Amino acid sequence: MSHHISGPRAVAEPIADITDLYAFPSPEHPGRLVLVLNTLPFAPPSATFSDGLIYRFRLRPLTENTRQDGAPFAAGGDEIVLDCVFSAPGSGHGAETPEQEGTCATPAGETVSMRVNDECGGQVHGIRVFAGPRWDPFIMDAPTTLKTIATGKLAFTDPGAIYLDGKNVLSLVVEVDRAVLPGGAELFGVVAETLTRGSLNVRLERAGRPEVPNLMLAPTQFDPVNRDLEIRDLYNMDDAFHLSHAYQSAYRARLNANLAFWDDLDGKTDWPTGEDGAHPLTELILADFLVVDVTKPYAEQGSFLEIELAARRGEAHRTCGGRALNDDVMDTIFTLLVNAGNGPVIRDGVDHATRPASRVFPYLAPPNPDPPAAPRHV
Repeated sequence: MSHHISGPRAVAEPIADITDLYAFPSPEHPGRLVLVLNTLPFAPPSATFSDGLIYRFRLRPLTENTRQDGAPFAAGGDEIVLDCVFSAPGSGHGAETPEQEGTCATPAGETVSMRVNDECGGQVHGIRVFAGPRWDPFIMDAPTTLKTIATGKLAFTDPGAIYLDGKNVLSLVVEVDRAVLPGGAELFGVVAETLTRGSLNVRLERAGRPEVPNLMLAPTQFDPVNRDLEIRDLYNMDDAFHLSHAYQSAYRARLNANLAFWDDLDGKTDWPTGEDGAHPLTELILADFLVVDVTKPYAEQGSFLEIELAARRGEAHRTCGGRALNDDVMDTIFTLLVNAGNGPVIRDGVDHATRPASRVFPYLAPPNPDPPAAPRHV
């Protein structure tokens, strides 16, 4: 799940479906920030990128939010955009897979050229780019999660199992030297998008934190206001840094209801709602971007959401935040939603990938040459 198949449009156009976003300081090259955008669930080993899409990373410097609205950070107006596009795949002489070229436009107006599946990637003036199929790094027991939502009871087992383990995704990895980023900024909000390419750029998908669309917005049965509304496509088309006023009340109603459902699963209330039914985490969730400190060293486990929750408590953060490829983010999310950290860790029984990410570029494990078949409904 994560951001896999996050709405009707993602099902209709899987090539534009963002499965996950990651942002973390490079463990190989201190002083660089790594951005990973994964798309196309159940990608075959020979998959290629769409020549009709823009694959975009957006970064904005963050400051502490002085408004008392529940969101810990405010995004600045200065934005860094990294746009990657690809040629139509061609047939090389004797090539087993189609050959494809890509370019990534840098904030300085330069372009980085790369060949898809070249593990060395392309590089120019502090930016390095890789593109190609990779082993899907996301870990989660999706069937027991869906059973939990359907039954209203925690259904996780120990051990659990990664759903269709060994599936592939199309990965785009961009490593950026801090010198390319605005001087003086330490905290950044990071989102990824896929957009139509051409004279009219329409946002098809966007991703920040994992599982916001599928676990927090998808269930409709608890929402007393918009029970018949499939809200995820509206949400995915919206601007993560500037949500449309037209749909904010619908997002809040859905989140207030679904976050209360998750809180009730252990039989006690750890997140008391306000008089208007507002859940304490709703505004934090709506600020749907990864928060990463580019001055902190690389860290695995314990960094995901650490910056946001420290700010919520009024404390200084300790880690780089963001999201690393090997982070078991689902245990963090389940524990936060169900007991706010006031009880045992809520585990889905899956703690690590069968092919963990490495600490050298391009970081993700090579693709599975014989991946499991996609389920029929996808």
